[in-house]
Amino acid sequence: MTTANTVARTPQPSGRFRLPDPPPREPDEMTSYDHVHKLGNSHHLIHHLGNPETTLVTAERWIARAPHPGAVGLRRPDLLIAFDVNPAAYEASNGYIISEQGKPPDFVLEVASESTASVDTDAKRDDYAGLGIPEYWRFDETGEHHGARLAGERLAAGQYRPIAIEQLADDILQGYSAALNLNIRWERGRLGWYDPATGQHILTYEDQRARADTAEARTNTAEARVRELKEELRRMGGH
Repeated sequence: MTTANTVARTPQPSGRFRLPDPPPREPDEMTSYDHVHKLGNSHHLIHHLGNPETTLVTAERWIARAPHPGAVGLRRPDLLIAFDVNPAAYEASNGYIISEQGKPPDFVLEVASESTASVDTDAKRDDYAGLGIPEYWRFDETGEHHGARLAGERLAAGQYRPIAIEQLADDILQGYSAALNLNIRWERGRLGWYDPATGQHILTYEDQRARADTAEARTNTAEARVRELKEELRRMGGH
């Protein structure tokens, strides 16, 4: 959702190039936080995709083709996912450097805002294709800014081609991400991630809490039964 910027140089640690910190977001750009982070979507994806040693689920930092001080036209997606990469290098470089990681990210997503909508659907789309990012998705709570509530594109011969979006109901749209092996949904203005094998949403905070509560209840029941058996044995031994 962030537009391209000319990025000022920042002091670099000795022996290592670091991308500069992105500028603060405009107030209307906070829609990305609301849909990707506030509701826990990034957290849910981290747990679902697993392998934190080699998988990145992140946002708010630049993507660059190669380390280059004073880089121009960097892009900062609202959500970036990359497999078989080096998260430690991402942190050390303060962003995703393709030449350093050996591959582009596998997936990027932008959330619509009024100030950046035209960039998301035009210049940024071209830039992501030029960087070789296999899938580019756009989410728009109302459909007023991007012209569609949900859109996905897959790279083919250097160009993005539309991914089919299915209307499951009047207020539910869904498309399949091959990069993530997940169905992405626009559902009543909210972003969701569904496992195609089960048709269920990936685990959420509430699911994890419910599982923990169930496990605790089972443990308490088992411990209570052990105490009962011990008491029965004690009574039997007293006769």
